[in-house]
Amino acid sequence: MSILSQKTFCLYTYGCQMNEHDSERIAGMLESHGAVQVSSVEQAEIAIFVTCCIREAADVRLMGQVASIKNIPLPQGSELSKRIVCIGGCIGQRDAEKLPEALPHVDVVFGTQNIEHLVSLIEAAIIQGGHQVEVLDSSTSFSTELPSKRVHPWSAWLPITVGCNNFCTYCIVPYVRGRERSRTLEDVVEEARGLVADGVKEITLLGQNVNSYGRDLYGEPRFADVLRGVAETGVERLRFATSHPKDLTREVIELYGSLGNLMPSLHLPVQSGSDAILKAMNRRYTAEHYLGLIEEVRKVNPDISLSTDIIVGFPGETEEDFQATYDLVERVGYSQVFTFIYSRREGTPAASMQDDTPHEVIQRRFDSLVDLVQENAFAQNQRFVGRTVDVLVEGASKRDERVLAGHSPHNITVHAPLPEGVRIDDIVGTVVPVRIDAAKAWYLSGAMLRD
Repeated sequence: MSILSQKTFCLYTYGCQMNEHDSERIAGMLESHGAVQVSSVEQAEIAIFVTCCIREAADVRLMGQVASIKNIPLPQGSELSKRIVCIGGCIGQRDAEKLPEALPHVDVVFGTQNIEHLVSLIEAAIIQGGHQVEVLDSSTSFSTELPSKRVHPWSAWLPITVGCNNFCTYCIVPYVRGRERSRTLEDVVEEARGLVADGVKEITLLGQNVNSYGRDLYGEPRFADVLRGVAETGVERLRFATSHPKDLTREVIELYGSLGNLMPSLHLPVQSGSDAILKAMNRRYTAEHYLGLIEEVRKVNPDISLSTDIIVGFPGETEEDFQATYDLVERVGYSQVFTFIYSRREGTPAASMQDDTPHEVIQRRFDSLVDLVQENAFAQNQRFVGRTVDVLVEGASKRDERVLAGHSPHNITVHAPLPEGVRIDDIVGTVVPVRIDAAKAWYLSGAMLRD
């Protein structure tokens, strides 16, 4: 019997979809050893943090949360002498040696390349005590080889690559996730078939740069082949994240017009509309090239919803540079934009770039961009009023249990009151038609139609 048998654990996950997938694998692995997942740290004998380190705010949040649990007593009846606290993910990979010093009550630190060793590290912490720290520079295995406990049985992450070769000057990911490695096309499609057979309705393909999939295995990108192969499994909804504009091919774009289960939404991070800033970021495309891709996508599927990432306040950004970004956002008309103020990350080339732009100037630019983003999102969503959309029901609204919440094919949140006699448990994880009556900036609302 495993030493983890009947031990309770809770998981806290911050950051990207890859971290969410890693957490599902951790939960599956621990439960395969008899551990029991609980919802709060008060109930947990083992607390695990899977973390991001893209921005400084993630570091601050982690430190605060981990510090706050130091004095929370163990659940009644526990045989442990103390709660086992584990930190992994990108922060674990980057700060392996620093974390036990900064947070002495942390017992286990693990990185992005050794999730499969977490059980043995926790066991060692219980038996031997002390700090158990293990971070590997690389791995020959994929986390997909581990058991998984999906958050939603109808939805699944499917990693096709890990790591990144792009080395954008502001980004720590290549240093904490390693160089890019692709799974074989056969492995990806086989897993997709298994997910569909298990009742999964929506698959999201994952990678730091899905568009470059296969270059390390086949000598050229073969992401279009992945999309076609997974689509042929019969999955109802197919999505992917994240794309890099420099590697988005015409072959992939054309699939938005031919694959009926490839959802009409594309997240294509632009980061800046200024060519000077894009060059300083090492993005390896121009604003003109990016806008050309958008034009091609909309020719293939005029109804597609577009989203992006933008950094405001990158070192050296002038008012002219910011205006170029503002103009690009206005021209594209995104349905959603994830906006960030530049966060300096030690170990990246941008960390040594000097900038004397006052914070209040950066904040003003950021606020004006957010206002534009909201206006665009509101305008884009108006096109759905009066239309009936298929909604994958994810549960009840957090504000009203009599209102369903889910996502449309365009990846927009949809709310609708439950019809008389319909319980949320009866329809969760199913696709239902909703007639859209109103559109806000960040969600749609309407009436669920019954057969």
